[in-house]
Amino acid sequence: MPIKIPMPKPIAEIDGDEMTRVIWGWVKDELLRPFIELNTEYYDLGLENREATKDGVTHEAAEAAKRLGIAVKCATITPNAARVEEYHLTQMWKSPNATIRGALDGTIFRTPIITKLITPAIPAWTKPITVARHAYGDIYTAIEGISPDGRLDVEYHNTIASIKSFAEACFRYAESEKLPLKFSAKDTILKKYDGKFREVFADTHKDFPNVDYAYTLIDDAVARVIRSHGGFIWAMKNYDGDVMSDMVSTVFGSLAMMTSVLVSPDGKFEFEAAHGTVTRHYYRYREGETPSTNPVATIFAWSGALKKRGELDGVERLTEFAWRLENAVIDTIESGVVTSDLAGLANREVKRVNTQEFIAAVRGRL
Repeated sequence: MPIKIPMPKPIAEIDGDEMTRVIWGWVKDELLRPFIELNTEYYDLGLENREATKDGVTHEAAEAAKRLGIAVKCATITPNAARVEEYHLTQMWKSPNATIRGALDGTIFRTPIITKLITPAIPAWTKPITVARHAYGDIYTAIEGISPDGRLDVEYHNTIASIKSFAEACFRYAESEKLPLKFSAKDTILKKYDGKFREVFADTHKDFPNVDYAYTLIDDAVARVIRSHGGFIWAMKNYDGDVMSDMVSTVFGSLAMMTSVLVSPDGKFEFEAAHGTVTRHYYRYREGETPSTNPVATIFAWSGALKKRGELDGVERLTEFAWRLENAVIDTIESGVVTSDLAGLANREVKRVNTQEFIAAVRGRL
């Protein structure tokens, strides 16, 4: 047996729910443990354990991400009323993502994973579009209710300190990647709330004069983006970024073909898949069906975390392995071996495989 690649310092491993939890285990067993000395602090954010710990495990995971500097997270359920009944919950626990993002006060950068096999649904998009999403506040921490006269009330907030961190993170990322930066909001309607975002971004631009920056109303920005060739960073508030990152990923393939990394102002990183827990596939998997869920975003979450761990610790072999893993995934897809979601999008004949067959093909290339 070859000597495994060392991993001296741990990362926070945050497990999740349903089909993505199953795939999480497959990826570790087939693509990571055979090649590296996987070193993690494990936190189980499966909904059952969040219930058992009264959501304490979520806060422990967030603290571990801050302490260790790097985390990798599986998709998790944010329960609604139906989930409360299904999982026999004592309350409707908050979004784990919102809790962790709030603790890190980070900015989410989401970039599509591009392959030659998939022609973008918008042919003009010849370069990737990175969505920078503010990861604090807005409707994700909102208080809502119905007044006696039947009016729906929603109150949400943000902080100037968090907005400044968001803006600085976007400009630093744009500077490092040598990409133009666009910020979009609706300050003609929310003159104080969105107006403060616009003001902070304009002030921050003074500290990064070399970044090509522009502000555009979000409805106008959507029209401009559709007509663009890509190749820029599109920064938005929390909700806007959530929605538009889904649109961008769909144009380039699917949500399973997008990287997602949360970056805190003090240089902490959390890597995750941009999609959810793939509930429909999980229910069929429980009935004995072999799933054809796309595991690419989960694999890239792990490779991103390992790459960053290797970079920060000076373990070149670990960083090199992470790059090789990503290349093996892309090469597998471009060879025509794909899961069902990509089969219908391919620009030539392909071989449709299930999740485990795809992972096995990637391992063969490794």
